[in-house]
Amino acid sequence: MPPRSCLLLVSLLLLGACAAPARRERPPSPMTDFLASPIRETRHAGGDDLLTAGLGLAGLRGAPVAFADPERPTPEELRRRAIQVSWKGIADLGPLGGYGTLYGSTATVTGREFSAFARLPGAHSPHRVLVQVPDAFDASARCLVVTASSGSRGIYGAIALAGAAGLPRGCAVAYTDKGTGSGYFDPATRSGVQLDGTRAAAGTALLEFEPAADVPSDAGIAVKHAHSGDNPEADWGRHLLQAARFGLAMLDRAHPDQAPFTPANTRIVAIGLSNGGGAVLRAAGIDDGLLDAAIALAPNIATPGRGRALYDYATEAALWLPCALLDPRFDPVPMAREADGSAPAAGRARCASLQAHGLPGSAAPAATALAQLRAAGWSDAALATAASTTRLDLWRAVAATYASGYLRAPAGPMPCGFGFSGHDAQGRPGVVSEAVRAAWWADASGIPPGAGVLLTAPAATGEDPAWPGLACLRGLWTGTDAPATRLRAAVEATRAALPRRDLPVVVIHGEADGLVPMAFSAEPYVEWLRAHDRTPTWWPIAHGQHFDAFLALPGFGDRYVPLLAYGYAAFDTVLDALRSGGPLRLPPAPQPRARGNGALEAAHLGLR
Repeated sequence: MPPRSCLLLVSLLLLGACAAPARRERPPSPMTDFLASPIRETRHAGGDDLLTAGLGLAGLRGAPVAFADPERPTPEELRRRAIQVSWKGIADLGPLGGYGTLYGSTATVTGREFSAFARLPGAHSPHRVLVQVPDAFDASARCLVVTASSGSRGIYGAIALAGAAGLPRGCAVAYTDKGTGSGYFDPATRSGVQLDGTRAAAGTALLEFEPAADVPSDAGIAVKHAHSGDNPEADWGRHLLQAARFGLAMLDRAHPDQAPFTPANTRIVAIGLSNGGGAVLRAAGIDDGLLDAAIALAPNIATPGRGRALYDYATEAALWLPCALLDPRFDPVPMAREADGSAPAAGRARCASLQAHGLPGSAAPAATALAQLRAAGWSDAALATAASTTRLDLWRAVAATYASGYLRAPAGPMPCGFGFSGHDAQGRPGVVSEAVRAAWWADASGIPPGAGVLLTAPAATGEDPAWPGLACLRGLWTGTDAPATRLRAAVEATRAALPRRDLPVVVIHGEADGLVPMAFSAEPYVEWLRAHDRTPTWWPIAHGQHFDAFLALPGFGDRYVPLLAYGYAAFDTVLDALRSGGPLRLPPAPQPRARGNGALEAAHLGLR
């Protein structure tokens, strides 16, 4: 196991101390009555493993895992590529980033996986749950880590956080896709994704996601987050707690001679990043004693009466940021300018659109747009990293997908005229190739565009064709008609509840997060907990932003530090305290510093 020596001293300092909760005798949790499929059990050893699918750090960094037959990849090939894609999407694996030497692990961890489709009461669609049980499971200090995928990713979407934290320490790890994921359904071929990741025709196998039979063949690609008919975000907490119960059941199955595994004899730690962090905090709010600790990194969390909901600030940013980023203060910011240093034409067009729709201060539209965002709570640090989100058009993709999910739209046309369509090799809307379709489960992020699927927008002309669709999405938040009222009610259903007083809660967030700004999410959540006599540990991370994977890109690694390092440090300290039975004592928030042009060093992380 690569050393994590820079993380081992964090357990000695005092701040945010809270007593480890006494274990109460509780009846075993209901086991598997929520399953919607048989359980698939696989073993991973001999050139394969649980954490990296046998790729190791070099293989994770390398070229995409190849399929012997691109149109018919095997379950083993799909799993290996899905794990590689998930690692690359979450972690900084670049040569200067220090992963595997300064922090983190890609150790070879052999063991078994147990996967199934599960269902929540009242849900239209099933979702995935998966448990990894290492051969080196520490039966003398029983530990179960439970997590939910970040973003809308598939079932391995949190492996670089939860898997890398728990598996090398002898813990089992339970995962849920929380009702999102990459099990895309193609109405043109009436095909979707089976439990093993391969594709099958509707009616011939149980599929991860299968819309109604009357969906027309030209309806476009159906994506679970957008088209399941559920509001999955409202149930993220229930998804995570269900995964924990599945984890206990699979430990019973893996180690029947040591069963039963219950909350009374097994330490259960929830940890997640971004939407996965939000799921952890949502679970903490409804947990009745299943969890021993909750650790949330960069959580997308809506707090009652405080902060701002993701849909609110995402639709605001989609409209205003392209113009605001033309302000000269953003000239040196990564992705804020074209390769030749010029301002993006889309930004100039957006300023013109804002002026045409009543933006005051027409003599300096960028400065006016910037002032508008600052007045709404955006910090300059968050705006700077939001330039990448803006350049990659993520605001529009997120808003269109979430609007569809909140309004429980069926497969086909989405709110405001958006949709998902396959595309050909030239990027034109059309039927995707069999090879692209076969790789969706491994390659897709759960929110198009990407992996051969386009986000299509309402037809528009002019220099700013994105404006009508974005203005419509914003109107679903600010409007008073029935769809807007329904959408806001759906968002209200996603707000957090207070965790029990004896549950240790650790919240970690980068101060420069431009996708889920700290001022709108984690910070008001922590303030809310403290106002209600809770004692969370709060680590705001200077020089921290949302996407560790971006640190390998020019202009990011020299400015920002990896957030995963702090998640691993918190987990190690929490687990050590739970296993020893002593009090949990985390140090004050680390004080990192940017690494500059050189390689990351332990001192840059500021961990003690």
